[in-house]
Amino acid sequence: MSKTRVAVLGATGMIGQRFVQMLEDHPYFEIEGLYASERSEGKKLRDVLKVRDYVYKDETLDTKIEAMDLSKVAKYARVAFSGVPSELAGKTESELAEKGMAVFTNAGAHRMDKDVSILIPEVNPSHLNSVKDQATYKNGGYIVTNANCSTTGMSCPLAAIRNAYGLNFVSVSTYQALSGAGYPGVPSLDTVGNVIPYIGGEEEKMEAEIAKILGTYENKTFNFANFKTLANCARVPVIDGHLESLVIKMDETPSVEKLTETLRSFTGEPQSLKLPSAPVEPIIVRSENNRPQPALDSLAGEPIRARGMSTVVGRIRKSDEYYKLFVLSHNTLRGGAGGSVLNAELAKAKGLL
Repeated sequence: MSKTRVAVLGATGMIGQRFVQMLEDHPYFEIEGLYASERSEGKKLRDVLKVRDYVYKDETLDTKIEAMDLSKVAKYARVAFSGVPSELAGKTESELAEKGMAVFTNAGAHRMDKDVSILIPEVNPSHLNSVKDQATYKNGGYIVTNANCSTTGMSCPLAAIRNAYGLNFVSVSTYQALSGAGYPGVPSLDTVGNVIPYIGGEEEKMEAEIAKILGTYENKTFNFANFKTLANCARVPVIDGHLESLVIKMDETPSVEKLTETLRSFTGEPQSLKLPSAPVEPIIVRSENNRPQPALDSLAGEPIRARGMSTVVGRIRKSDEYYKLFVLSHNTLRGGAGGSVLNAELAKAKGLL
């Protein structure tokens, strides 16, 4: 399989650098260039490095950042991985798609567009077909989004539950890491020894996105799932890893043991296709009373390339007709750059690149 040339947009940001991490020595993709704003032009990646838990190759660290000339990006690369700030993403990504590029974005500007999928390959791989109905597809261009980092964490567990038992109601409370706010994130004096019970727009995103993700795509239309979701979101003094408390009501009432096995055995198309960034176990269930924890479980996932790509579930309990559980996912890997890279891997496997 020949490698596809890709560009990383927003390479000075946390998500952009997670893209670089996921793309180093990738079997499907070759980095053509790293792009950011003009003020970063000429700097080396090592000069603007923000990721601290991964060791990049020296040749990667010595790569120079280029100013984001969209015509040049489109000329030399087939794929754009976008870590562009939200306020710039919409126009930038649309222009690249119009120039014939496949855009895999972490930004939210296009998530609720009527012809753009919010793709999580284990959950809704058929939604990738929507790219063929985008106006730019005839030129080879299209846009695929990943979900908001908090929505991502609950998507695989809810899909497994919905598929097996039906889904009636979801209440989710999140404890979200500081890195979810970008670099340098929330000021330390606001967060140390504190919890901030508000993240602007986050609750609305979760409630809308999960309905689109778990819905269907038929006759060029996204049909949203009809279960009710209520979200409360808080920022906590954790570096990486969004922890979420779920209370759900299903159409059926399985035993805790049966539900646990359903979650543990869940797999999807990425596992069948053996995509490089797909975790062998998309859902890891922990039996300990005090798990999952961000410090212990945010980098869960095997093989090495899939570290941080598994969702970790624990404390599964039943209370009358309701079920309670905790879910953890890595917000800048599975919920960020890693999710978009996995989306591109599925597109490559499906002959869309």
